[in-house]
Amino acid sequence: METPQDFLILAGLALAAFLYAAVGHGGASGYLAVMALAGIAPESMRPAALVLNLVVAGIGSWKYLRAGAFDWKVFWPFAVVSIPMAFVGGALHVPAAVFKPLVGVALLFAAWRMFLSSRRTEVVRREMKLAPAFVAGAVMGLLSGMTGVGGGIFLSPLVLLMGWAGTRETSGVAVLFILVNSLAGLAGLASQGSLTALPPNFLLWAGAVALLGWLGAELGSRRLRLPAIRNLLALVLGVAGTKMILAAG
Repeated sequence: METPQDFLILAGLALAAFLYAAVGHGGASGYLAVMALAGIAPESMRPAALVLNLVVAGIGSWKYLRAGAFDWKVFWPFAVVSIPMAFVGGALHVPAAVFKPLVGVALLFAAWRMFLSSRRTEVVRREMKLAPAFVAGAVMGLLSGMTGVGGGIFLSPLVLLMGWAGTRETSGVAVLFILVNSLAGLAGLASQGSLTALPPNFLLWAGAVALLGWLGAELGSRRLRLPAIRNLLALVLGVAGTKMILAAG
């Protein structure tokens, strides 16, 4: 790390990994927020967010599966259609003029859902319908690959709103959903040779998010309800999303 900004970026990414892993997410929207605030080039943001997401979601998936916080019947209808669509989204070339407002809207959506989720009580379980799950999975997969967001910010509120899973099971489903979509999105990017755009300090970033992601997932998979953390994340996401939209103007 050569400058104070490099240190702040590293600290921000590590903190995002810890906080997001604690609530069952990979952290891509947080990494995008940090990179947006730091002025990282758009062509580097998407591959960097997906790889960091993959690291933390991989750790989180293992932790949540071990803790029994997962529901295969909820996971598979979304995943089976989202994976190919995430590959398509990752392979698409998204110009900066489109990428910035698209990510900005995704971050603001994540902020809104994160804020609301901090006030949500346990849901009443309902039977999941396959048709809407397939449609939602396809849309979430495409957006995941296009923006570098793993899709958990879209999946979690939908599952909770519809009552298809409890809170901890939703976290487990979301983190594995993020893992498979990040893999598919990365494959799409790699098919276009876009992984060469990773920032210079990326290996250091990956090591930091792996360590703090492990700690966050350990906390989140065992005992959960962290409304203060979700409110803080909502604030950071809202600021970064607004910055991205304004920068696109």
